[in-house]
Amino acid sequence: MSKIQANTKVAAPETKFGQSGNFVRENQKSLLFIGGAVIALIVIYFLYLKVYLGPREITAADQMHVAQDFWTKKEWDKAIKGDASYPGFEKIISEYSNTKAANLAYFYLGTAYLNKGEFRKAIDNLNNYRGDDNMVAAEAYGSTGDAYVELKDYEKAATYFNKAIDKAKNKFLSPFYLKKLGLVYEEQKNSKSAGETYKRIKTEYPESAEAQNIDEYIARAEAKL
Repeated sequence: MSKIQANTKVAAPETKFGQSGNFVRENQKSLLFIGGAVIALIVIYFLYLKVYLGPREITAADQMHVAQDFWTKKEWDKAIKGDASYPGFEKIISEYSNTKAANLAYFYLGTAYLNKGEFRKAIDNLNNYRGDDNMVAAEAYGSTGDAYVELKDYEKAATYFNKAIDKAKNKFLSPFYLKKLGLVYEEQKNSKSAGETYKRIKTEYPESAEAQNIDEYIARAEAKL
């Protein structure tokens, strides 16, 4: 792995109340039917969430913990495919779609593929992750950036590292991805942007681990200007 790898036209609304009122009166039965259908759909949706998704969420989470253990131990193949008793992340996604567990499985699966060197699969799965947790979302963006670095697509790598920085907004992950972004700019021979990025670490996150030797990186970038 490279030095950067760590880890529709819409109709205008009626403006005359008389016209709208006539429409409602002339189509009252139809509107009542449509309204009833909408209410029925809402009821069905909430029953779906409560009766169907609820138990599936529990089952999916229970089934996934072994794959998570394999992932923690860096046993990537077992994390992806599972073993004889428990499914891997691929099967969790396939069998428990629309659950939170399956959504999270995309993150785990993407990072597992990243560590296996299967970068396109990593990108595909990481891009399927949709989460509200800023830390995990930031890591998903960052890992996607890592994969693009390995593919030498530095423009896309920079895009995703910027997304990771914006999403993280904390003193741990932001300087981590700022440093990776600076290194990408160096690969692109963009020494000015690299230096500016490194300086952000020094000024915005002076107590971070990345700030401890950042002067060396700033000096290197400025020497190439």
